[in-house]
Amino acid sequence: MLSDYTKEFKYNFKLASPVMLGMLGHTFVSLVDNIMVGQLGTAELAAVSLGNSFIFIAMSLGIGFSTAITPLIAEADSGNDFEKGKSSFKHGLFLCTILSFALFGLILLAKPLMHLMKQPEEVVTLAIPYLDLVAFSLVPLIIFQGFKQFSDGLSMTKYPMYATILANVINVILNYLLIFGKFGFPQMGIVGAAVGTLASRFIMLFFLWWMLTQKEKSKAYVTNIKLFVLESKMIKKLLNLGFPSAMQMFFEVAIFTAAIWLSGTLGKNHQAANQIVLNLSSMTFMVAIGLSVTAMIRVGNQKGLQNFKELRRIAFSIFLLGLGLAFVFALFFLAFHNLLPNMYLNLDDVNNFTDNSEVVKIASKILLVAAIFQLSDSIQVTVLGALRGLQDVKIPTLITFIAYWLIGFPISYFLGKEEVYASFGIWIGLLVGLTSAAIMLYIRFNYLTKKLIRIGEFKIS
Repeated sequence: MLSDYTKEFKYNFKLASPVMLGMLGHTFVSLVDNIMVGQLGTAELAAVSLGNSFIFIAMSLGIGFSTAITPLIAEADSGNDFEKGKSSFKHGLFLCTILSFALFGLILLAKPLMHLMKQPEEVVTLAIPYLDLVAFSLVPLIIFQGFKQFSDGLSMTKYPMYATILANVINVILNYLLIFGKFGFPQMGIVGAAVGTLASRFIMLFFLWWMLTQKEKSKAYVTNIKLFVLESKMIKKLLNLGFPSAMQMFFEVAIFTAAIWLSGTLGKNHQAANQIVLNLSSMTFMVAIGLSVTAMIRVGNQKGLQNFKELRRIAFSIFLLGLGLAFVFALFFLAFHNLLPNMYLNLDDVNNFTDNSEVVKIASKILLVAAIFQLSDSIQVTVLGALRGLQDVKIPTLITFIAYWLIGFPISYFLGKEEVYASFGIWIGLLVGLTSAAIMLYIRFNYLTKKLIRIGEFKIS
């Protein structure tokens, strides 16, 4: 019966909403950057897009890896195994810290690639100093993710949300002061946006750690951490879970990054339009991410209890809730596709009116495709969360590679040529890739859970 699933909606949404708001906070930082920078011109907006394309790839690896912590904490929590939980967190935090510095270094080494990617030269010139600072912000961000995934695993989802809200407030204030040079501060343009992002992410990390030290449930985990007393067995377990999870997120984020680069070959206006739609889609995607984390937590709990029928029922209730919310977002994009891009650009700017008008026109058209893929995106990410809760990561990694890079990217590349459908064609490829991933991941989850139920019934009999 449908009510078997809908009765879980309230609790699922209660657990997911702080995660949604926290993840939306990350994206809101980008939204504020884009809207404020968009007032400077299309070249500046394209530069932020190009710089962030490198950051998104690195973030996907760091955030993807950190998700390995959540199911291990959730399983340990449901079994009341503190030692196992603390060990999972400590080793996860150590690996996140190492990874954060490694990714920062890789971004610095990758900067020369900008000159080899056939991007507009004025955009590259603006993007490089922006990238230097935002790259360093990966260090506090990925360490923060280690704390966040731990907190989520204990079902304490609201504390990362509080930290993110604080970071957003600080980011908005610093952006306003430093981008435009208000109240005696230097006018730094897009570099000011990078300074705001860097400062807000350090504050976000330390504020979350402080909050977790004040709570009885988490205090013992986050204090007296012997970070360099390590066990190879736990490191291996986290790497076995974390590396495939990182690659799953990498394959998805990388195809959207490829879309930025492909649009850059069409010119700065196509790249700016692509950035607008990507930013709007990211806002709705973070809602789906919240449900994905909820699926990971609740499936991880039921796995710990070995209750596979209940696991399947709860997971399907989350899939249905995600699909319902995605349908609402799709209608919103369809209804306002002509109005939403106007938020990002100053159409009263006479000097840039022609460029700005073209960007709005391109973005409005792309939003029609983005509306439809809300449904596919929601299904693939919530099912992926459920599979992570089952600690099934290797086959889903292969699925995401096939869907995005063997199916989606070739279509984006072919249809994204100027003489075919340009930016609109790039997003058709993204839609096909997401839909392929959604179908294959669902088949995988359906197969696994039915198999677990059969094994459980066999053991009982």
